Amino acid sequence: MKLIVLALRRMFAVLDWPLLILLVIMALVGMATMHSAVGNTDWRFADQLRNFLLAFTAMWAVALLRPAWIMRSAPLFYALGVGLLVAVMLFGETSKGATRWLNLGIVRIQPSEMMKIAVPLMLAWYFQRQSANRFRILDFLVAGMLLVVPAGLIIDQPDLGTALLVLASGFCVIYFAGLSFKLLIPAVLAVTLALGTLVAYEDQICQPDVDWVVLHEYQKYRVCVLLNPGSDPLGKGFHTIQSMIAVGSGGLYGKGYMQGTQTHLDFIPERTTDFIFAVFAEEFGLYGGVTLLVLYALLVLRGLTITVRAPTQFGRLLAGAMSMMMFVYVFVNIGMVTGVLPVVGVPLPFMSYGGTALMTLGVACGLLMSIGSHQPRPDP
Repeated sequence: MKLIVLALRRMFAVLDWPLLILLVIMALVGMATMHSAVGNTDWRFADQLRNFLLAFTAMWAVALLRPAWIMRSAPLFYALGVGLLVAVMLFGETSKGATRWLNLGIVRIQPSEMMKIAVPLMLAWYFQRQSANRFRILDFLVAGMLLVVPAGLIIDQPDLGTALLVLASGFCVIYFAGLSFKLLIPAVLAVTLALGTLVAYEDQICQPDVDWVVLHEYQKYRVCVLLNPGSDPLGKGFHTIQSMIAVGSGGLYGKGYMQGTQTHLDFIPERTTDFIFAVFAEEFGLYGGVTLLVLYALLVLRGLTITVRAPTQFGRLLAGAMSMMMFVYVFVNIGMVTGVLPVVGVPLPFMSYGGTALMTLGVACGLLMSIGSHQPRPDP
């Protein structure tokens, strides 16, 4: 009996209660919004409830693992992920113009999702192995290659949204490891110049016969529609226009729970997935939207608190990357719903329908709890 009590105590000791309470609140808000988005408790509501249970189970299971074991498994996990991405490129299934899935007979998987975890894991492992107070330029070049290879394979599928999240989480590890901001100034200037040129010469650059080279045609079209949604109001611009109408019509206080006209008259496309924030904003208004953003901010801040307290460099780099990954999720999703960013297919954490993204977020939170609850053991 005493052993059982000790085992249960250890299982609950790994849970970070402030983080867990925030996640439970987010799950309740997410399920309530999903109920409104679908109009009742149909199969999507039941599936999302199951997805939350699986994600919380995965979070708990990962939280029980010691960071030292997680660190040792990083190269294998990364190699497996890259291998599966290559397999997708060679043998993957194509759906809606994208080759992102691998059919293994029993299960159909999307390997790019696991790279959101595998890439920061690998980079944190790499910098921990270097065991230096100041890293050389060569170390950052190697880390850049470890990041660019899987990101390039994902972009080739094409899956710009997932590639953006992989690049963001991996870049955070490299930056937190000590990459000088001075080295980023040329990239920042180049991006600023490119955006300025795009806005200034939109009419010429967005012509159908202009090849952007670095982007697929549909990606170019999304950027151009972002600059001028009215250019295709019934096509690519429809998502952005309708979501902006929904967000704006919510006003300060919203129209009330399950009273959103844009939502329940089917004007919001993908209202259970990428555009679920439009549903929430229409029904709860500006105050509700700000409250939701505060919850996300608290979630990220709790992750950064765990980052600061992490006892090892591996833990600090990985926890920082997981925290910032959630920030990028929220920033990109709300940006595209409000018409600030192009539509790239990034879900809103703990709100959008989907099991894969929820599982990824569950594992990320489990890693934060593992880092926060376990102290390193001395090497034998």
